[in-house]
Amino acid sequence: MLRTLDLSHADQFGTDSHASNHFTLLGGGGYVQSLDSLPCAAGVGSFVQGGAGGVFRNFDNAFGTRDDFAAKFGIAKISFGMGCQVTERLALGGTIGVTYARIQQSLFRSTPGVGTDFNDADGMRPHFKIGLQYKLTPTITLGAAYTEKTKLSLSGGNLRFNTGFGITEYQDAKLEGLATPREFAVGAAWKPNDQWLLSAKVNWINWDDALNSSTLTARNPDGPGPAELSVSNRLDWSNQVVIALGTAYELNDKTTLYAGYNYGKNPIPRSHTTPFIAGILEHHYTAGAAYKFTPEWTFTGGFEYSPVVKVNYNNPELPFGNAQLRNEALFLHFMLSRQWQ
Repeated sequence: MLRTLDLSHADQFGTDSHASNHFTLLGGGGYVQSLDSLPCAAGVGSFVQGGAGGVFRNFDNAFGTRDDFAAKFGIAKISFGMGCQVTERLALGGTIGVTYARIQQSLFRSTPGVGTDFNDADGMRPHFKIGLQYKLTPTITLGAAYTEKTKLSLSGGNLRFNTGFGITEYQDAKLEGLATPREFAVGAAWKPNDQWLLSAKVNWINWDDALNSSTLTARNPDGPGPAELSVSNRLDWSNQVVIALGTAYELNDKTTLYAGYNYGKNPIPRSHTTPFIAGILEHHYTAGAAYKFTPEWTFTGGFEYSPVVKVNYNNPELPFGNAQLRNEALFLHFMLSRQWQ
């Protein structure tokens, strides 16, 4: 569960407003089965890959009206994977599956001549990932993983345009140019004794190739207005290096404690910052615990806190002028697992 502590937009027209959606619930699940005839395990998992969005209501804007703007963008995937112990030290694995994305976006939809409301566009694309683990010593394990870029072309939507003389609906609307990024990660885990585990990871995220620009196109209007609408926005995200540290401590046979930290510099340039994608968080602090009720059942819970980040910007493609975007978030994580011996 995500609790947005401060997802806010302020601009030169007198707005300083928190998004009206304070809570977001996310879910997932998975199943893994060892294979008796091979030193392998196979499984399936479904989970949220990413997303963003805020709903901002009823504030003054550059067109002399009071209106709303909102964006809800979600990405989920289903993956089928297999991992095998190739040698006593080396394990290899991979997943394939499908990534699904959906978007809703509106900008001053009640304002004549400029208002738009874009809904119900979605898309599905295949994805894959490979990885390995190598046991360097009895106490040190190394790992690496590669994730391929997945293009997300979102089509089948509709766009409502406030022409000033009424609402014209375009039945064929699509958004192109978005993608989940290519990633490469390396890490190491050290288990100095039976109770402690320490880990570190460096993850390179190729945002520069994934989010350069987006184009919204709408055709087939049912009323007065242009035969085609097309709007392009520069994104120009920068590549990101994320450094992560973690530790686990086995308190007793039933309880394990966890803590972690990771940092990645905000990849969004100031001149292309937008409240539609508020991916500006940089620091993440985590803590949690797992409790084994029985040999089969385990409950794991924890929290993740991202302190507030403020970005002052002026995006020439948006009607906000001199503006500020703020983001601060608290995530609560819960997991229930069942193991068959």
